[in-house]
Amino acid sequence: MLPIRRTLPLALLAALAAPAAQAEVPIDVIGGSEITFEGLLQADANWFNSDFANLNGDPQDGRDADFEMRRAELVLKGKGPGNFEWVVGYDAKADKWLDTNVKYKIGGNGNHYLQFGQFKQPNSLEELSSTKNNDFVAKSMITNTWGIARRVGIGYGYGDANWGVNAAYFDRELKHGLAAGQGYGVRGTWAPINEAGKILHLGLSYVSYKPELSTLGGANLDDTARWRARPGADLAAARLVDTGNLVDADRNTTTGLEAFWVGGPVKLQGEYMRTRTSRGAGRPDFTGSGAYVTAVWNITGETWGYKAGVPTTPLPNEPATGMWQLGLRYDTIDLDDGNLDTSGATPVVTGVLGGQMDTWTVGANMYWRSNFKFALNYVKVDSSRYISAQKRIVEDNPSIVEFRAQFYW
Repeated sequence: MLPIRRTLPLALLAALAAPAAQAEVPIDVIGGSEITFEGLLQADANWFNSDFANLNGDPQDGRDADFEMRRAELVLKGKGPGNFEWVVGYDAKADKWLDTNVKYKIGGNGNHYLQFGQFKQPNSLEELSSTKNNDFVAKSMITNTWGIARRVGIGYGYGDANWGVNAAYFDRELKHGLAAGQGYGVRGTWAPINEAGKILHLGLSYVSYKPELSTLGGANLDDTARWRARPGADLAAARLVDTGNLVDADRNTTTGLEAFWVGGPVKLQGEYMRTRTSRGAGRPDFTGSGAYVTAVWNITGETWGYKAGVPTTPLPNEPATGMWQLGLRYDTIDLDDGNLDTSGATPVVTGVLGGQMDTWTVGANMYWRSNFKFALNYVKVDSSRYISAQKRIVEDNPSIVEFRAQFYW
């Protein structure tokens, strides 16, 4: 049996030779529920030009590259009976549940609903957007660090096509040993301009939850938080900025500001997040922050839509030649909340010095027909962090080339 990282590229090549599939493959109508099937396969390759830290996942193999199946998502959806909708999703690569919930549309209105189960929480524009339509291979550092993804809980939403308010109470993920910690979140969005080819979106979100750090052993550490980020590359083994374990943590709170603008084939998007971890036992609180700004141009002229407070990506105008995009992103995160005194023989750290990192990403995407996407990114990193073993601030400025092949239906 071939390793999973080899079988996915072979599956993708086989899929290329098959006729174009349709999104949401219809299965059947059972008990008044119209059932459809969706899927997403992603294969990634990263080539690292490491600087201080070795970014290769396996330092012993002598390579400067990693190749991996990133996602293998299988999703069943149902509409009905009545005003109910349901979804059951599973990622075979990550061995975890995706959206698995039931939604009741109040009055039959999709913008007014109650939701029960596991779903994405109301914060982070980028996290709430569809994974298959990410502008870049890796999400921004603040999204990966502070965005609350899927948790089990209860949610409520109300609004219309131009505005919305969403609130949720949540706990852990369905699978034990992953993200955990009871909390709540709220997000409000407003699109003062929302017409074909012209959109302006503004949003504000806030989440507050109990710190509970997941561990590789399948357990969770109560009252512990840790913030760290990879250098704009999902397959990188090292996190170049890292607070370490923040013990005696009482509460994590994150405030997010978001906006995007669409003018024909151009989209500008940005988010800012500020996170505070309050701590007891006389330990100082920690505050970190970060932001990203992106610009994407559809060379082939397509524009974006707008639904439920997020941008929607169209199909190519010309399926045979595809939709081509060029993108640029500036991404920054600051995990320093302390001071370094080097006046004595031994440096003295007060507070937390998790480091700072900036990245620039240049990317190109091709959406081909209805079911394929190919992405190529170049990432340049500028980071610095105090490393106690070195007794100094270490500059680490690698660069990475990323490629993704994607098949979805």
